[in-house]
Amino acid sequence: MEASGATPETSAASPVPCSSSLPRFAVVDIETSGLSTRRHRILQVAVVTVEGGRVVDEWSSLIGLRWPWPIQRVGPRRVHGIGRKALRGAPRQRAVIDELASRLDGAVFTAHNVRFDWPFIERAATQASVTIVPIGRLCTLRMSRSLDPERALSHRLADVCVRYGIANDRPHDALHDARATAAALPHLLAGHRVTAPDDLDRLYERR
Repeated sequence: MEASGATPETSAASPVPCSSSLPRFAVVDIETSGLSTRRHRILQVAVVTVEGGRVVDEWSSLIGLRWPWPIQRVGPRRVHGIGRKALRGAPRQRAVIDELASRLDGAVFTAHNVRFDWPFIERAATQASVTIVPIGRLCTLRMSRSLDPERALSHRLADVCVRYGIANDRPHDALHDARATAAALPHLLAGHRVTAPDDLDRLYERR
């Protein structure tokens, strides 16, 4: 199934059991054409916004191919399900990154493997001449691993979802993965005894 273009959606304020005193979390996921920030590009980006302990908004968009589009690579379609046809009609990178920047402004950038997602976003922002300044970067993968110092468990998003009873029917779709990460976030915050903004300082990514 091919993903659609820009698809802003507002959630029905799904409950998220974490302290309302915490900052806003912008839970992000991306799908890319490959693993190299130098040679590959973002195909899809999604943000699930958690504020006051609740999911308050969802947004996702594909990013249109640059011309000449026939030679632009989309990578492993069997994984992300995104084809050239959908990308040809999608918004251009500058418009998508502008929207992403507004959603990250004043929020904690949160992702399951920040060290993969953030460099792609940072590079796309540089290409689009857009400044993105979240108040911090929080990695749910690293949070999960640090709760398992003996490394007895798998910390892939799919396995974290199973552990916490979270359904994700469409893995490798950016919006569904962002929803799953947002659902795992309160469990991880509780595991790290995060109840106030200052408790996040020790968990933020430093590079």
